[in-house]
Amino acid sequence: MSKASELRTKDVAALESEVTSLLKAHFGLRMQKATQQLTNNSQLGKTKRDIARVKTILTEKKKAAK
Repeated sequence: MSKASELRTKDVAALESEVTSLLKAHFGLRMQKATQQLTNNSQLGKTKRDIARVKTILTEKKKAAK
């Protein structure tokens, strides 16, 4: 999990790659849940919130660049 203050120091390209990796991780967790291999269901919510956090900061950076 990344804190918002840590994410704000990254540039747009780094944030976009972070979103991509988080989406892949979230997909993997969903597949594990579907096959009943996921033991800690709270991981799904955490990755979902992390994705939202990164996307929010990414949008803020893009708006500030304009």
